[in-house]
Amino acid sequence: MAKTRTDPEEFSRPLRRVLVGILVLALLGLFLLWRIDSPRVERFRAALIDRVVPSFEWAMAPVTSAAGMIEQFQSYASLHAQNQDLRRELQQMKAWREAALQLEQQNARLLDLNQVRLDPKLTHVTGQVLADSGSPFRQSVLINVGARDGILDGWATMDGIGLVGRISGVGERTARVILLTDTNSRIPVTVQPSGQKGLLSGDNTALPPLEFLEKTDEVRPGDRVVSSGDGGMFPAGLLVGQVVMGNDRRLRVSLSADYQRLEFLRVLRSHQLAPITDAGALVAPPLLPDGPDTSGALNTEAMPARGTQPEAEPAADASTETDGNGG
Repeated sequence: MAKTRTDPEEFSRPLRRVLVGILVLALLGLFLLWRIDSPRVERFRAALIDRVVPSFEWAMAPVTSAAGMIEQFQSYASLHAQNQDLRRELQQMKAWREAALQLEQQNARLLDLNQVRLDPKLTHVTGQVLADSGSPFRQSVLINVGARDGILDGWATMDGIGLVGRISGVGERTARVILLTDTNSRIPVTVQPSGQKGLLSGDNTALPPLEFLEKTDEVRPGDRVVSSGDGGMFPAGLLVGQVVMGNDRRLRVSLSADYQRLEFLRVLRSHQLAPITDAGALVAPPLLPDGPDTSGALNTEAMPARGTQPEAEPAADASTETDGNGG
C-alpha cells in the first residue's frame, strides 16, 4: 500500500490565512483605537505609546542609520558635483590667466618698442619675427625688415626688454638675426656695479658663459650685465641680463630677452663715428706758424694797461713848468 504524500502547501496556506487575518484585525483595532475620541481611550493611547515606543528604538536604529546614510550620500554627491564644477572653473581660470599674462607681456613689449628710447641719438626699426632656424647648431631668426628699410649688417636687435642679437645677413625684405646664444656670437659686455669687462660667448645654451673677466672675484651672481660698446659693435648700456652660477661652476648670464616668445624685434640704427686721424688734436690746440719776434711790441702795448706811463707824464709836466719859471 503506497503512502500518500501531503503537499507542504496544504499546511502553509491555512497558516498564512490565519496570520493575515490576525494582522488585519490588529490593524483594524489600532485604527479604531486611534479614531475613538474619549478621555479614557486617550489615556490608554498615551500609556501604550509610553510603553511601546521607547522599546522600539533598536528596531528604528537601522531605519535611522539608513536615512542618515542616504542624506550623507546625497550631500557627498552634491559636494562631488560642486568639486567638479570648481575644477572646470579653475581650468578655465588658468587658461584665462595664461592668456592675460601673454597679452600683458605682448602689450608691454609693444609699448616699449613704440615709445622707449635708449638714447636720443639712436633710432630703431621694428620688425616681426617670421621664422626660427630650428637648428641645434645655429640659433637665429628671420625678421620682415631688410635693405629697403635701411637695415645693415651688425646692427643690434632687442625684444623691448633686453639684447637679443645682431643682424647677420640682409635681404631686400628680410634680415637674419644671430642670437646671443649662437656659437658664432661674441659681444663685449660690462658687469655692473663692479665695472668688470668681459666677453659673452654663445654656446647654444640658454645661459651663455662670461669669459676673459679681469677679476672674477668681484663678480657676483645677480650682477647686471650690459653691453660695453667696445669695438663699436653695439651701443653701450644695452641690457643683456644677470650673472648666474652655472652647474659647471662657471659664471654665466641669464638673458633678459624672452627667447621663447620672440614676436617683435627692434633693430637699433648705429651711426658710425668719424674716424680719428690726428690724436694730438684732441689734446692740444694747433700751433701758430713761425714769424718775427713780437714780444717787445706786445710788452709796449701792454704798458698803458699796467698804468706805468700815466705816472711818468705828471713828472714831465712838472719839470717843464720849473724850467719856465726859472727862465
